[in-house]
Amino acid sequence: MYLVAFIGACLLVAMVPGVSTAIILRQTLRAGRGSGLAATLGNETGILLWGLAAAFGLSALLLASQAAYDLMRVVGAIVLVVMGAQALWQARKDRPAAEPLAVPGRGRSYLVGLGTCVANPKAAVFAMSFLPQFVPQGQNIPLTLAVLAVVWVLVDLLWYAALIWAVATAKAFFGRPEVRRRLERVSGVVLIGFGIRLVLEAK
Repeated sequence: MYLVAFIGACLLVAMVPGVSTAIILRQTLRAGRGSGLAATLGNETGILLWGLAAAFGLSALLLASQAAYDLMRVVGAIVLVVMGAQALWQARKDRPAAEPLAVPGRGRSYLVGLGTCVANPKAAVFAMSFLPQFVPQGQNIPLTLAVLAVVWVLVDLLWYAALIWAVATAKAFFGRPEVRRRLERVSGVVLIGFGIRLVLEAK
């Protein structure tokens, strides 16, 4: 029963728009379904790493060190602001974002997804506070947390795969140059906003 509740909670968390959603949608709109999936795999690799870190107590070390937390917070904010600025710059170009020179490779999309997640200390905080709530009493805590982290990743993958499919299906609309430029502007503003909020937030 606890697993069903956990899966439902994971789905609700995935459905709330955030940094991961913005990154994945941007990569999908810029370079298609493959790049969107690559960014998703990168993001979920980061989620799995934070989940396993929570299972084995490594996240607690980060949370115990204000300096380490602040460093990751600033680095994560810089990454988001830079990506947002790149999106705004791309939107200013006359060249459509889908041209070869502007299309990120799948390897780069994977790294974008991974780097954004790993550099976000809020992911560590969330893993530490979210996962333990679903560990039944009397269970092996590290093992159960590791299993829950894997389930979390699988639920995320299913949700983002459906989202990517829906966006890619509407490619005829989203592929219009003016629509693409507007979406680049929106994603740029959103990413910069997330970055600013991250650097201003206290632990």
